Amino acid sequence: MSYTGHVFPGGPIAVLEMDHILVLKLAVGALDNNVYLLQDRDTSEQVLVDAAAEPDRILSEMKPDSLVGLVTTHAHPDHFGALAAVAAATGVETMASAADAPSIEPQPHRIVRHGELLHFGSSCVEVIELRGHTAAGVALLYQTDSDEPPLICTGDSLFPGGVGKTSGGSDFDQLINDVDQRIFQRLPDETRVLPGHGDDTRLGTERPNLGAWRKRRW
Repeated sequence: MSYTGHVFPGGPIAVLEMDHILVLKLAVGALDNNVYLLQDRDTSEQVLVDAAAEPDRILSEMKPDSLVGLVTTHAHPDHFGALAAVAAATGVETMASAADAPSIEPQPHRIVRHGELLHFGSSCVEVIELRGHTAAGVALLYQTDSDEPPLICTGDSLFPGGVGKTSGGSDFDQLINDVDQRIFQRLPDETRVLPGHGDDTRLGTERPNLGAWRKRRW
């Protein structure tokens, strides 16, 4: 089937085929969390994004011997509910931002920082910190020198229709500014956004609404 980006708990995975990587997307848990497996096509090495829930389901869809990293996008329990079980089953290195790491269980093995590159096989993703939904969530940007559009896993910092929930005030200002400066001002309209819940979107679909998001404060 062609990739639509729509998944649901208990349903099949969706597979996005790109020139150099595969993106496997599945939904798990009561809060309909998205889990992403980024797989290098040359080596089959994988990075897992958010071991949210249903560890047996996640493990059944991945290549345990090929997993080289597990990134938790932010410190909300619905995004790391299966982290302990998946990490124990695979022995893989777990990662998160320095600011969010103390609130993630189990504690990540490795701190990742804004601008850092995470390699899997011949591919890599760039860590982009997005502050405000939590102290410092991380997005993972994949792009190449080819004409293929970039994609970015944004956790709960950017969704179709707006940024993630904040406490308002300075937290909202921080998040909308990070999303604007570090994503919208940098990346083209064709960039595919892979959020922590729900369907995918494109930056070009969301860009005209940035001003309205600032005015409504969410």
